[in-house]
Amino acid sequence: MKDFFVSLMGKPDGIILFQLIEATQYTIYLSLIAFVGGGLLGGLITLMRVMPSKTTRGLAISYIWLFQSTPLLMLLFLTGLGVPALLGINVNPWVAAIFSLTMYSSAYLADVWRGAIESVPQGQWEGARAIGMGFFITLRKVVLPQALRIALAPTVGFMVQIIKGTSLAYIIGFHDLMAIGKRWANAPVEGSEPFIIFPLMALIYFTLCYPLSLWSRWLEKRLGSTSKKAA
Repeated sequence: MKDFFVSLMGKPDGIILFQLIEATQYTIYLSLIAFVGGGLLGGLITLMRVMPSKTTRGLAISYIWLFQSTPLLMLLFLTGLGVPALLGINVNPWVAAIFSLTMYSSAYLADVWRGAIESVPQGQWEGARAIGMGFFITLRKVVLPQALRIALAPTVGFMVQIIKGTSLAYIIGFHDLMAIGKRWANAPVEGSEPFIIFPLMALIYFTLCYPLSLWSRWLEKRLGSTSKKAA
């Protein structure tokens, strides 16, 4: 593949474009892992957030507040540089980036999903309780199917924020699109000037994010119009 780009564009343009595209796969991998991990943890935090227990709700609120109030850049610094230096251990950039983005994603997804659940009319809970259904059965069979329609569009839209968030992982040595792009932009090589490299990187990020934004808008219109018709 590298030879193809070189034969098509010559050196160093072909090499630069090939390496940027190759590095993009790690941006995608990290985004997917953070989304799945954040979704699983966020689902647990959401459940804790809507449970009747005040203690459980308090723990969930504290978790969401902590990781929403901490900048992602600070999380990356702490997990990838601060804690390893303090404890005298080596932390793989993959591990640090996955941990930071998972915590970041879970806090925001938990808030999105909590909002979707709370937007279901209270009468749905009361009606289920009136016929003897418990909390978990009501949540699973009555509330979640309705909340899913509300949460789907913002969940897809939040994936864009995760992709953009991965661009900060270069500070801890994670070799993704941003890291490779900055390396080329700082290289004393003709054809790798910042005004060439950064627009290329922006175009790649746009290619990743824009389809998700369109999909999110489509889901919002589709599910919104369906809900209106149902009403």
